[in-house]
Amino acid sequence: MMAFMSTDARDRTKLTAKGARTRARIVDAAAQLVYERGVASSTLDDVRAAAEVSGSQLYHYFADKDELVQAVIDHQAEAILGNQRQADLSSIEGLRAWRDMVITQVRGTEAKGGCPLGSLGGQLAEVDPEARVLIAAGFDRWSTAIGDGLRNLHAAGHLASEINPDDLAVTLLAALQGGLLLAQVQRDPRALETALDTLIALASNGSVAPRGKNAAHTEAAILH
Repeated sequence: MMAFMSTDARDRTKLTAKGARTRARIVDAAAQLVYERGVASSTLDDVRAAAEVSGSQLYHYFADKDELVQAVIDHQAEAILGNQRQADLSSIEGLRAWRDMVITQVRGTEAKGGCPLGSLGGQLAEVDPEARVLIAAGFDRWSTAIGDGLRNLHAAGHLASEINPDDLAVTLLAALQGGLLLAQVQRDPRALETALDTLIALASNGSVAPRGKNAAHTEAAILH
């Protein structure tokens, strides 16, 4: 287990409060640059300038770019998990609110950028084994967080009885990732809406009505 402890968790134990703030500022700046430009197009000099730190400060916290990228992966995974934990998937209303939150976020970015964690996987999975392991661990934690809520939803009888909540969590995450990719390249979240709405409706035996534009008449009939 220690071998897979995040770089962020290892390093936090060694830092003063001021050092932790400086390191966090560097990681925040790197995460934003990587999200906007990609890993290959974000240099350490770019990060140094964006974080407003000296070269010696940057190298004090990160030996090289690979180590900084690993910290960015941890950062993005923690941000996603923080948002996911705020979502209450233990009720029909909470499931709808989670779906709406995802779509609202995508619309707010005009469907640009894709998933902060998924985009890192696309860039690094085949070229950086250590990064791939960290990204995979982030997705595992994300799936577990979704499953935690869905188990309560299943226990309340709001999911089809044959549905395994953990399997549904993986399926929802896969649909989310595919939908985010389509939204990014099409600059339109409709495919993401369709994927989530269809999957949720099927899993709930229709007790959660589709919410996309194409399902307006169905929603009116079931909900009103």
